[in-house]
Amino acid sequence: MDTLSRWPRRQRGALALMFGAAVVGMLLLVGMALDLGQLYTRKAELQLLADTTALAAARELNGTAAGVASALGKAADAAAGVRYQFGQSPIAWSSAALSFSATPDAAGVWLGAAAAQAAPDGLLYARVKSDPLNAAYGQVQTVFIRLLSSGLNSVSTSAQAVAGRLTIAATPLAVCALSNTPAAARLNPGPPALNELVEYGYRRGVGYDLMQLNPNGLAPQHYAIDPLSPPGSVGSAGNTADSVLAPYVCAGTLQIPRLQGGAITVSRNFPLATQYPQLNSRFDQYAGGACSPNGAPPDTNVKSYVYTTIPWMSTARNGQGAKQFADAASGKLWTVADPLPSPAGTLSADYGPLWSYAKAAQYASYVPGAAEPAGGYATFSAANWAALYAPGVPVASGYPASTPYQAVVGANFQAPSAANQPGWRQRRVLHVALLACPVAAGGTVSATVLAVGRFFMTTPATATSLHAEFAGALPDQALGGAVELLP
Repeated sequence: MDTLSRWPRRQRGALALMFGAAVVGMLLLVGMALDLGQLYTRKAELQLLADTTALAAARELNGTAAGVASALGKAADAAAGVRYQFGQSPIAWSSAALSFSATPDAAGVWLGAAAAQAAPDGLLYARVKSDPLNAAYGQVQTVFIRLLSSGLNSVSTSAQAVAGRLTIAATPLAVCALSNTPAAARLNPGPPALNELVEYGYRRGVGYDLMQLNPNGLAPQHYAIDPLSPPGSVGSAGNTADSVLAPYVCAGTLQIPRLQGGAITVSRNFPLATQYPQLNSRFDQYAGGACSPNGAPPDTNVKSYVYTTIPWMSTARNGQGAKQFADAASGKLWTVADPLPSPAGTLSADYGPLWSYAKAAQYASYVPGAAEPAGGYATFSAANWAALYAPGVPVASGYPASTPYQAVVGANFQAPSAANQPGWRQRRVLHVALLACPVAAGGTVSATVLAVGRFFMTTPATATSLHAEFAGALPDQALGGAVELLP
């Protein structure tokens, strides 16, 4: 007789009941796992939707109503590519799920689409919540969990994501605005008389030594920007030490989202003697510097436009940029391109190379309060140089249809070394903060950024000079930067 047959019948029944209960329990646990798995999958699907649309929207934000409108459109486009229910069903997107803020903080002020378009300034962060969408997207019908309670026939989940700018594409260098006026008309006497656009005192197409300017004194003024402390915060002198600045000079980025919207921290003066090798990485020069071609590639055109050999100007130049002069009467350190009329004795050759990257713009095409058109402002032709840069006639000889920098072959073009090709277009354009001056005395102080100037490096920098051609001013929010998902 086997062992089981010797057990009492009552014990065999108890064992069967225990086994049955265990099986039911196991099935219930497996069923709950399946239900929870569906819930987890739905959560992941909604999170993918939130992440994708938040990133798409945040990349378009630039402080303008047009940027908000573009963000709304890009978010909708991104949502169209996301499906739920294991990729089987589309999601009907609504802009109600998207909001915007000047801060990533959950407790901050978040604006809906209409309010954001009405007041877009400073809005660099996008938040997406799945809750305002169809409630069915977050609901999962249960099979086994409902056995525990009639209230568990379905369970719901949701997701949210915040994305925004972490960096800004600006060099940690600041100079004084030559004027605090965003735009003014310079009536060059000609003939013919030409109304030229002047932005914060700078003229497009004219070269400046950024280390030799000061609209409020006779000694040069320039500054290093704390690359780690955002506007409105208290920075540190240690953040402008050479070892800290170097990687930011290499990359042309700052680890802050904005330059405007509050006072920034700057140190007087910019340490060009130690930082010029980093700036020159843009010319495919890496010896003795802290940059590498991987993180700081050269420009696609590294041709140096030295004033002694300018192919598009038939008259010799006297220097690399507009000639500096100290105006004792006004107490300004200016160039011959600044006052009107130019100082007595000024020659056309004193303007240095002209229009290597940007042409002089017509004031008539400027609209106060409006962003510069995508195609740029209307410009003058090289035939107008005699009127723009009188006295004297800086003759153009075979000036190209576009600008010399745009060349891809010929005397105005030079490719970087084969190992570092193709390079990045417009790496030689430095985004430099234009400060409201005078800046308070002291080594490390607060300063206000009026705008960001675009300056094209015409030649590699030296330990004492940084020659660059002015190419226009723009608000800091118009600059690019790394956009990422935030906690």
